Amino acid sequence: MTKIACIFPGQGSQYVGMGKDLFATSWGNEVLETGKRILGEEFIRVLFEGPDEELKKTANTQPAILLASVAAWRGIQESGLRPDYFAGHSLGEYSAYVAAGSISLADALRVVRRRGELMQAAVPEGQGAMAAILGLEGLKVEEACQRAGSEADGVVGPANYNSPGQIVISGETDAVQIACQYAKELGAKRAIPLAVSGPFHSPLMKGVGRDLRPVLESIQWQQPSAPVISNIDAAEVTDQGVIVESLVGQVSGAVLWEQTIRYLGEQGVDTFIELGPGKVLTGLVKKILPGVTLLNAEDLTSLEKLLAYLKESR
Repeated sequence: MTKIACIFPGQGSQYVGMGKDLFATSWGNEVLETGKRILGEEFIRVLFEGPDEELKKTANTQPAILLASVAAWRGIQESGLRPDYFAGHSLGEYSAYVAAGSISLADALRVVRRRGELMQAAVPEGQGAMAAILGLEGLKVEEACQRAGSEADGVVGPANYNSPGQIVISGETDAVQIACQYAKELGAKRAIPLAVSGPFHSPLMKGVGRDLRPVLESIQWQQPSAPVISNIDAAEVTDQGVIVESLVGQVSGAVLWEQTIRYLGEQGVDTFIELGPGKVLTGLVKKILPGVTLLNAEDLTSLEKLLAYLKESR
C-alpha cells in the first residue's frame, strides 16, 4: 500500500509572485489574510511584486516561503489527503509542523519572521560563508572541514547533507575557502561558493538558537497528526515535548536531508509530494531514492495535476 510523505522547501526556493494563484482560491485566501494580519500589507506587496532583492532578505524570505508552502498544503488538505509523514528542509520544517497541526500558521509566521531577523543579524557581513561541495562523500567533506578548521583556527563544517555527492559547508569565510581547496584535493568535482547572507547551520548560529528559544517556548505546541522527521537527527517527532529542542538545535546544526529521505524510504514511503515554491527537494529525493513517485504543487496548475493523479491512483 502506498505511503505518502509531504515535504516542504527551505530558503533559496523563493521567487517573486510565488503562490499567487493559490492565494486567489478560498483556502489560499485564508492563508493570505493571515499573512497580511501578522506581517502587514507591505510584506504581501514584496511577495507579489518584489523587488527580488527585498524578497531575498532572510527576514522576508522565510515567512514568504512558509506562506506559499502552507497555501499549497491547504489545497492538498481540501482533497482529504492524510499523509503518513511530514518533513521540511531547514525553514521547511516549520511548514511541516503547520501541516501536521502542531503550530498555527499565525504563530509559525511570527516565529520564522523572528528566526529570519536573528539569522540575518547573527554574523557581520563578509565574516561568514557557505559553499556546496559536489562529488565527494560525507566523510571526506568532514575531513576537509577538520583540516581547514585547524589550519585557519576557525569554524567550518557540514551544514546540509542534501544528497549523495552534494554537501553544503558553512562557517567563517577563510575557513570555508580553505575547506573548499582541501575538498578539491580529496576528489571533489566542484566547490561552489553560495550567495547567502550568513553561515547558516553552523556553530556561529548558536546565539540565534539561544535567542529563538523563548519565542519557541511561548508557543502552545500540539502533537503532530503524523510523524514529522527532524532535521537535526532524521528521527520521528511524535511528541510535542521535543519540538522546541529540535528547532533550537536545527539553527546551528547540520540538516540531515539525505538521512531523512533514506529513513522515510525504509519506512515504506514510495510517494513524495513537495509543497511550495520550486522543485529543489524533488530533485534531491530523485538522487537519493531513484524510482519513487515524485509529485509537487507550487501553483494552481501543478496542484490540479497532482490532485488528478492522486484521485486516479487511489
